[in-house]
Amino acid sequence: MLTQLRQDHANMARMLHVLQLKQKALVAGERPNFQLVREVVDYILDYMEGFTIPLERVCSEKLRTLVPECSELTERLSRDYQALKPRLMRLSNDIDMILMDAVVPMDRFAEDLKAYLDAHRAYLRDERELLFPLIRDHFGDDDLELLAQALPEGAAAKLERLQEAYPELYAELCETEVPAA
Repeated sequence: MLTQLRQDHANMARMLHVLQLKQKALVAGERPNFQLVREVVDYILDYMEGFTIPLERVCSEKLRTLVPECSELTERLSRDYQALKPRLMRLSNDIDMILMDAVVPMDRFAEDLKAYLDAHRAYLRDERELLFPLIRDHFGDDDLELLAQALPEGAAAKLERLQEAYPELYAELCETEVPAA
C-alpha cells in the first residue's frame, strides 16, 4: 500500500513538473500548449475527487483512532489539501478563458500557476515526510487493507485511463524526466 502511495506521489510530481515547464515557458514569454495545461489541470482535479480525498478521509480517521496526538497534523494536511482546489479551479477558469481567446494577463496567470505548484509540492513533501511515516509505523495489515479498499482503482488502471482520456498529457509524461526533489 505504501508502495502505491509513493508511486502515486511520483506520478503527481510528474504532473506538477509538466505544469512547471509550461509555467517557465510563460515567464520566458513563450506561449505554452494551453490544451496540455488544460489536460493536466483536469486530470489533477479528477484525481483529487476520485483518489486523494477518499484516501485522506479514511487515512485521517484511522490515524486519529490509532494516534490521537496526530489529529492536529492530519487536520492541517487536510486544510492544506483542500486549499489547493480553489487555486486549481481559478487556474482552470483562466485556462478556459485563454482557450476562448479572452484576454488573460499572462504574468498573473504565471504567478498563480507558480503559487499553486509551490503549494502542491509543499503538501506532497509534508505528506511524504510526516504522514507516510505515521502510516508505516502505526498501520497494521488490516488498516492497510482498509486503506486499499478506499481507493477506487489501481495505479495501472489510472494510467490506462489517463492514456485514453488525455493522450497528449500521457505522451508528455512519458517524455518528461522529473528532477529529484
